[in-house]
Parts: sequence; C-alpha cells; structure tokens
Amino acid sequence: MSLLVVGLSHRSAPVSVLERAALEPQARGKLLQDAVGAEPAAEAAVLSTCNRIELYADVDKFHAGVAELSTLLAQHSGVCLEELTPYLYVHYEDRAVHHLFSVACGLDSMVVGEGQILGQIKDALALAQEQHTAGRLLNDLFQQALRVGKRAHSETGIDKAGQSLVTFGLEQLAAGEPVGEWVRGKRALVIGAGSMSSLAAATLARAGVAELVIANRTLARAERLATALAEERDGSGDGPGGDGGDASGGDGFAVRALPMEAVAGELPRADIAVSCTGATGLVLKAAQVESAIAGSATPLALLDLAMPRDIDAAVHRIEGTRLVDIESLAEAEADAPMAADVDAVRGIVTEEVAAFGAAQRAATITPTVVALRTMAADVVAGEMARLDGRLHGMDDKLRAEVTQTVRRVVDKLLHAPTVRVKQLAGEPGGAGYADALRELFDLDPQAVAAVSNPEQERQ
Repeated sequence: MSLLVVGLSHRSAPVSVLERAALEPQARGKLLQDAVGAEPAAEAAVLSTCNRIELYADVDKFHAGVAELSTLLAQHSGVCLEELTPYLYVHYEDRAVHHLFSVACGLDSMVVGEGQILGQIKDALALAQEQHTAGRLLNDLFQQALRVGKRAHSETGIDKAGQSLVTFGLEQLAAGEPVGEWVRGKRALVIGAGSMSSLAAATLARAGVAELVIANRTLARAERLATALAEERDGSGDGPGGDGGDASGGDGFAVRALPMEAVAGELPRADIAVSCTGATGLVLKAAQVESAIAGSATPLALLDLAMPRDIDAAVHRIEGTRLVDIESLAEAEADAPMAADVDAVRGIVTEEVAAFGAAQRAATITPTVVALRTMAADVVAGEMARLDGRLHGMDDKLRAEVTQTVRRVVDKLLHAPTVRVKQLAGEPGGAGYADALRELFDLDPQAVAAVSNPEQERQ
C-alpha cells in the first residue's frame, strides 16, 4: 500500500486561500483524470468540501507523488503552486488512513463531531468510481472510512457533542439566544437547494420560522424541497405552483419556491437569509443588501455557508445587518464536546487504522500464495502424468487414490508456511514476506501478477 494524501483545510490555510482554491464540480472530474494520468499515481479520489480540498492517490514514488499531486491541486484550483505550498499538508500510508478516518468521524471538522462529512466522503467515492479512478485500495479505504464514521457516531456521544455547520452558524447569529426562540415567527430566505441549503431550510423549518422562501436557479428543485418541508411540517401540503407557488404547513407555516432572479425582490421581506450555492461570483452584493434594509427597523441576519463566498464580505460593515460566514465561523469557538467522547472516537480511529493496515498488508500476500498453490497443483498433475507413463494399466480407482494422496502431502507441506506468512504479512513491516515467498519458490512474477489482475491475464 502506498497511499498518499495532499491537501489543505481550515486548519492549515486561511479562509481567503480556501475560498480561492475551491474546486468547481466539473473541475474535480478533470483533476482525477489528470491525477491517474500522471506517472506516480495509479488511483485517485478528491474530497472537496467548503473547508477542505484533499487529493488521495495510490502512488509508487513518495517524493514524485507529492510533487505531482501538489502541482495538480495548484493547476486545478487556480492558486499558484508557490502560494499554495505553505498551506498544504501531506500524509502517507498509515498516517493517511488515520487522517481520513479522523475526518470521517468529524474529529477534523470545523465543528467537531458534525456528521455531514460522511455524505461528502460518500460523494467523493462515487465520483472516483464514476470516473474509474478508484481501484481496490481507494474503494476499500473510503468504504471503510464510511463504516468507521458510522461506528463513531453510534458507539460514542460525539453526535450530542457535535453540531452541523448550519446549526453552529445559526447559533452564532442568535448570539446566545436559543435558536428555536430566536427564529420563531421570522421570515427566512434560503438561497440554493443543494445539500447544505436543504439542510439549512430543514433546520429553519423545524426550528419554527413562520415563512420560508427557497430560491434556486433550477426552480423545480426548489419546488421539490418546498413541498417536502411543508409535508414534513404537518404531514400534508399541496405542491407549489410552476411559477413559484406556495405550500402551507401546520402552525401557520408557509413555504414558497422562487427562481433565483426573484431574490432581490424577496430580500427586503426577510429577517434571515442563508446562502450556499455553487456560484463562482457573489450572489448578494453589499449594495443589494444595503438597499434591502433601507428604511427597515428590523435587522437582517445573514448566514453564508458557501465556498467561495456567496455574500459580499463588505456586508459586515453595513449597519442593521449581522453576517456570519465561513471565515467568522472558523474564528468562533464551538462548544467543546466532552473529552471522553473525543477520546473514545480517537480510540476507535486508532483501532480501525491498525485493522485496515493489517488487512491491506495481508492482502498483498494472497496473490503469491494463490500462485504458489497453483504451481503445486501443476507439479502434482505433471508427476501423475509421468506416473501414468511408467505404470501402464493402473485403473481409475487406484489412480484417484494415488492422486489424492500426493495432493494431501503437498497441501500439508504448504499449509503451515502459507498460514504463517499471511499472519506475518499482516504485521507492520510484513510487506517483504511476499517477495521472500516468490524468491524461495522461484515463482513466475507474471503468474503472481495474473492473480492480482485477472484482466491482465486475459489480454
């Protein structure tokens, strides 16, 4: 296993750099193709979220791999390599596994313990599979990371300690007041209908806003979300109309869907605005916000969860507004989860890293063991053919008995060394046992490779 990860996150880079380095969805697929097209990498996956960009690869050369992956991140992010390099971190082999497992458990998140990262890891694996850049190593790694993350959330109290980024952002806007009390009766505008925006809309609806408006470039997607939230609120609800109709929920709750171009007209009515789109430019400019609150005695609270940002940072200076964005969230101190839960999750990560490493190392010996047993079977078949030539007239029953006896002898001779070599290969430093086995039994390297890659054998 030669797993390498090169990346940057809110822990290593300022938000201004993360914002500029953010990868467009279409750029991620191109990055994966370029990564596997580079000489050091055989597999690749990219984990790109609002506060991290990480490129995972199976490489055959460490230094060449670091140089190539760093260059590719710079090329596809648009931030020059010289500027990006000071903020990059590198993890290799077991440390890379430990890093991803920690990320999956929420230990490396801006808000410790948040569970949304699991969906993002799942998306990263799906993209790598779609692009055909995930082989055995990265498929095993990411699937195990998902299992480890779920285990951490089910076996510890990290769920109670952690919050989603949406909840944390709303808590910052509420400034110490319980979110449920702060949002109750307010009008909220959610811009975007992706996973983060949908989570924000659902959180606001459950917290008790009186009116919720969802604006999106694809109106149909906003309408589907509006209908689902109305039905969740009261168990029924009529779907919104084609031009942006409304759906009524229980408790006087109303939810509407609008096209993106209606945002400017809707903003003056809003008490809370949450934005998280995939736009490359600003969705709300300072002048728009200033115009929206002109003459209003009600302050406007804005939450920007996008990377790069959706809302102009100059809004921070506009009187009558309160803006919380990724940068201010990074600076804020989240409520610290219980130390015991964090320690328990760290213990799970350590245990799972050891198990994953042992399984991967043991797997490297399997093709050699299979090739050895295949060679032994060929030897038995050859010797029985020679015996047939010497002992004419041996009946089928006797021949079968002799063949079975020879096979049992060979199996008994091979059993102990093959079982032991698998055990040894699973231990740290056990990678060399496969080479030793091939050398001792003079196994054909092509025969071993054919076991590792059946497609190669058929070509």
